[in-house]
Amino acid sequence: MARSACSLFSLLLIGLAQVIKADYMEKLAERKICADEDCSYVISIGRVVDDYIAPDCRFLNLKEGQFMYVYSKLVPEGQGGEFWSGSIYSDHQYVEQMGIIGYFPSSMVREQEVFQNATMELPTTAIDFYCD
Repeated sequence: MARSACSLFSLLLIGLAQVIKADYMEKLAERKICADEDCSYVISIGRVVDDYIAPDCRFLNLKEGQFMYVYSKLVPEGQGGEFWSGSIYSDHQYVEQMGIIGYFPSSMVREQEVFQNATMELPTTAIDFYCD
């Protein structure tokens, strides 16, 4: 019993250490456009038109020619750029960042197929800009 309690306590400490390392970055926008209220449905698929190096952990590194699933589009504010969130799609099993959702400038991706024309505007939250 004491051994399992010690193991559980160790797991709890590891979990707390990971939470402490988490960082909520500055919001890129106050509103976003999604296909559903959870932003879990793909709005569109597009192809990356140029290489892009991510400036921080909120963004994805992109390589020209990759396909992207687009899950949300941030509503631009003021002079800021327009950013979308999505994940890299590939037929190859070992593609860097595949399956990870992150932001990228909309100008880096040319939409090729729109799956969801009906979209809704939602407020962004701190978790939208979380970095691990």
